[in-house]
Amino acid sequence: MELNPLEQALHTARALVMADLVAGDVAEADVVSLVEDAVTHRRWWVEQWPEGAEFVAGLVAQDVQDALLEKYGRWPLCPACAEDEPHALDVEPELGPDPHWVCVKAAVAVAPVGALGEVLRR
Repeated sequence: MELNPLEQALHTARALVMADLVAGDVAEADVVSLVEDAVTHRRWWVEQWPEGAEFVAGLVAQDVQDALLEKYGRWPLCPACAEDEPHALDVEPELGPDPHWVCVKAAVAVAPVGALGEVLRR
């Protein structure tokens, strides 16, 4: 069975954010629930604005990041500024295709959303 483009975008967003959570060793059951909540919320959003399907991965990443901040603290921590005070990466663009985790402090793109594992394993 083939998924419609909106469901495909949501599944892709879930997979990308889960890959980053796994890479950071924070994919506990309660954190996975935060991802599911974000996907559910964004399902309504993308149904209202189908043209925004390519933005869903970045939005789900931001939603999970915000939920984690409320419950556990900053995530993901910046691997580019190891010596400085720990700080979280941001998702850029905030509303656009091809979202990346970026360090605003160092003005550097660290990794695409879903590819944090490549940076964190170094």
